Amino acid sequence: MTQFKNIQELIVRFSDPKACLEYVEQMRWNGNPVCPHCGQNKPYRLKDGKTFRCKSKTCKKDFTVTTKTIFENSKIALSKWLIALYICTNHKKGISSCQLARDIGTTQKTAWFMLHRLREMVRPKAIPELSEIVEIDTTWVGGKEKNKSKKKRAQLESGERTPKKAPVFGMVERNGNSVLISVPDEQSETLRPLINAVVDKDSIIVSDAATVHYGLENEYKEHVIINHSNDEYAKGIYNTNTIEGAFSQLKRGIYGIYHQVSVKHLQAYCHEFAYRYNTRKIKDSERFELSMRNTEGRIKYKTLIGDKQG
Repeated sequence: MTQFKNIQELIVRFSDPKACLEYVEQMRWNGNPVCPHCGQNKPYRLKDGKTFRCKSKTCKKDFTVTTKTIFENSKIALSKWLIALYICTNHKKGISSCQLARDIGTTQKTAWFMLHRLREMVRPKAIPELSEIVEIDTTWVGGKEKNKSKKKRAQLESGERTPKKAPVFGMVERNGNSVLISVPDEQSETLRPLINAVVDKDSIIVSDAATVHYGLENEYKEHVIINHSNDEYAKGIYNTNTIEGAFSQLKRGIYGIYHQVSVKHLQAYCHEFAYRYNTRKIKDSERFELSMRNTEGRIKYKTLIGDKQG
C-alpha cells in the first residue's frame, strides 16, 4: 500500500477517480469485499464497476465501498473527502471549516459537516485503559469576558442563562494515551466513575490538590498530590506536566483555529485532539492510513445541527 509523504502526493494520486475508489476498497476490505448489510464475503461486482451485489439468498442487497461509512450518500467527491481527512488528522492544531472550504473548494457549511463526520470517525470505539503513572486534571474551555459580544454580556448582567466556560476532564498515561471528556461539572459524583472506568487499579494517580480527588489513595496503588497553591510543581518523578501539555494542545486548537466551540459539540473536539495526541508518535502517512481503516459509521447532518453549529 502506497504511503503518502505529503499532501501533494495524495492530491496527484487521487486526481484519478478510479484510483481513489480502488484505494478506499483496498483500505476497507484488503482485496476481499464484504457485504456491510449481512457480512457475507463473496459478493460480485456489477457492470458499473462501483456497485457490488450480495450473493446471500437472504440479503441480495447492492452496496458500494462507501456504504455504512462516513462517505455514504455524500455528493462530495471521494477525493475531496480523502484530502480533508489527511488535512484534518495531520494539522497539529486542526483546521477550521472556513479554511478547509477554501482548500478543497466547498461551502463553509459543507466543510463544517465534513469535519464533524471526520471527528465522529476518530471517536474511540472502546474505552482505553490507562495504567502505571496516570495524571488527571480539569481545564475550562471558553471565551474571556472581554471578548464576549454585547448581547452575551447583557444576558449575563440580566441573569439570563448563557454559555460560559465548560469543564473538560482529562486523564493521561505517562508516555501513553490520553482521554479527554466534556463534563457538566467537577463534582466527585461526576469524575470518580470516569476515573474508575479508565484507570487500572494498580496505577499511581497524580493530581493537584483539588478536594474532589481526595480518597483516591484508598482505591488505587498510590495517589500523589501536587499542591500548586504552595508553589509545588513536582514530587520527584511525579508532576502534572503531561496532562497540562495535552490540555494546552486542546486549547491552542480551540482558541487559535476554531475560536469558539459550543458545549453540544465540545466532546467531538475532545475526541479529535485526544486522537491527535494518541497518534503523536507515528508518521503523518501512518496516521492517515490508520484513520482510513476506521471510516465505518457516520453521523447525519440533522443530528449534528440541533440548535446551531459550533
